[in-house]
Order: sequence, then C-alpha cells, then structure tokens
Amino acid sequence: MLKGIYTILSQDIMTFTLQMSAADHPIFKAHFPKYALLPGFALIDIVTEVLKDKPVEIKQCKFISPILPNDIIMASIVIKEKRKNIKIFKNKIKISELNYETM
Repeated sequence: MLKGIYTILSQDIMTFTLQMSAADHPIFKAHFPKYALLPGFALIDIVTEVLKDKPVEIKQCKFISPILPNDIIMASIVIKEKRKNIKIFKNKIKISELNYETM
C-alpha cells in the first residue's frame, strides 16, 4: 500500500526529506475520501520503512497537522539507545512526533 507514496529527496543519519505523491495514490483516499490526507498509521509505516526500523513498542504519537498530497516533509531524528524520537516538519513547522523503541 505504501509503494509510490513518497520519494526520498535527501537522507542522512539524523534527518530525511520526503516528497509525498499526488492525490491519486490510494492511501490518500483511505481515510477521508473527499479530503485527501495521509493517515497517521501510514506516517508511522513510512518513517519505519525509511529508517529500516522494526519498532517493538510505540511510546508516543502526535499528529498535529495533516500531511497532504505533494507535501514535502522533513524528519529530525534523535536516537537514545534503543529509543528513537522523530519530529516531522512541513515548512519548518512541527506537524507530527513519533517515539518508539526498536529491537
């Protein structure tokens, strides 16, 4: 279901930037058919896929503002032992935050 939903524009150990696909991708129709936005579960899947992580426990998720088709989002990553804190920004404004533990 995530195939083709994003393109990686840049990535290093502490950040990544993604371009979301157009509104015709099926995932944008999954949540609210008349209002194309990325469902929260898909953002979690995208983050863990880009980081090649296998979360064991999600500690916290905040979805502050929607991610829309064609948006460019940037993630800032802080790693403490097996725990990751990922803050997602759009236009330099924090729109989501995700904390999880990996194996």
